[in-house]
Amino acid sequence: MFASVADSGRESSGASGSNLIPKRFVWPYGGRRVFLSGSFTRWSEHLPMSPMEGCPTAFQVICSLMPGYHQYKFNVDGEWQHDEHQPFVSGSYGVVNTIFLTRGPDALPSIFAPGIPGRARMEVDNDVFGLMETNSRMSESDLEVSRHRIAVFLSTYTAYELLPESGKVIAFDINLPVKQAFHVLYEQGIPMAPLWDFHKAQFVGVLSAMDFILILKELGNRGSTLTEEQLETHTIAAWKEVKSQQRRTMDNGRSYPQHFVHTGPHECLKDVALKILQNNVAAVPIIHSTSQDGSFPQLLHLASLSDILKCICRHFKHSSSSLPILHLPIGSIPLGTWVPRVGEPNRQPLAMLRPNASLAAALSLLIQAEVSSIPIVDDNDSLLDIYSRSDITALAKDRAYARISIDEISVHQALLSGQNANSPCGFYNGQRCHMCLRSDPLHKVMERLANPGVRRLVIVEPGSKRVEGIISLRDVFRFLLG
Repeated sequence: MFASVADSGRESSGASGSNLIPKRFVWPYGGRRVFLSGSFTRWSEHLPMSPMEGCPTAFQVICSLMPGYHQYKFNVDGEWQHDEHQPFVSGSYGVVNTIFLTRGPDALPSIFAPGIPGRARMEVDNDVFGLMETNSRMSESDLEVSRHRIAVFLSTYTAYELLPESGKVIAFDINLPVKQAFHVLYEQGIPMAPLWDFHKAQFVGVLSAMDFILILKELGNRGSTLTEEQLETHTIAAWKEVKSQQRRTMDNGRSYPQHFVHTGPHECLKDVALKILQNNVAAVPIIHSTSQDGSFPQLLHLASLSDILKCICRHFKHSSSSLPILHLPIGSIPLGTWVPRVGEPNRQPLAMLRPNASLAAALSLLIQAEVSSIPIVDDNDSLLDIYSRSDITALAKDRAYARISIDEISVHQALLSGQNANSPCGFYNGQRCHMCLRSDPLHKVMERLANPGVRRLVIVEPGSKRVEGIISLRDVFRFLLG
């Protein structure tokens, strides 16, 4: 019926113990000659900083420092400067930047600290960056430097970095009945699965929650060629053929080959991200073959934008200053979809629904708006819940889809039905609604979106939870990649 494979044996590196802690200092704002001086040099020695490879406007130097509180500033072409994007204070040497290093590398103040239960809720955190004087204006040089460094990282590392140390990947045979396939998706708590063609001995596609949405829409049509009885024996291959015929009908009968989007373990992370963005898919299978003709393929993992974002977070964990835009509040960045304000009639409307809206309306909106979830709001547009593509697979349990009419059941009723089940789809740390504030810095948004199962953050007003906008994984990557 379906197969799973495990990949193990990934090497992990441990932290080395030392009294000194390596700290990278970066000046990303240009200059001809840049030096670093600070309390750790007793302000008497000027350490030369070197231009970063591929980015001559950014300078860096790595110093090994004792744990504790340090002050520093930069000498740029003979003039003393401080970085306004980093914590700073007024001291004996004028305005200086500050850092505090703790004794262990795992305890270093980091914008990419591991997730803490409850941190994904709507709250203003009093972390180390709460001490920062944030410049809410984004300069073109900061944006260029940050994008360049991220692009260099993504071009250097490969999809092999996304492989977990161990785990399973589920694949469906194309002759498996659709009903059974979606029951497995529901039971396993996964949003999609690659498809295997036994006769061709190769992977040929992917089955996702969107397929189930289209099937339910097809069942709801009076002129549907697919009955509920047929769904019990309707195979994945048969459904894909129906879907292909519908596409040809909508495209004036033009036939075009089905394109299976996948990647290999040695493809760079930037190309993997672009494949996901350009093909509008949630994830791409990582497939490896030891033969030149591509036979005997091995399914290693499903690569998602969340996986890649987690790699970015891990890589820049202790060098956040090298990405200046991370400290900007999301409200000051052209990022995401926002509720139009007065005087902004041309902004793209934000898809939202009331709890009494029909399930059919929700499914149509998921398809038309090409989004993975929709905020459910009250009459004041305050957030009540969220309906996601993955919620639809809950209807596969006990053939619930056969007992309801998507035109008559409300979104609220559908969500209540789904909450009685044990499916982990769409949940992270037991939470359904993942929120943030417009004042939250970009690094905090990236941290939350890097959590498994979190594909969108709803931007809300403090207190009222009135919806102001939405930021998705796709939004973040389109912004970072330019």
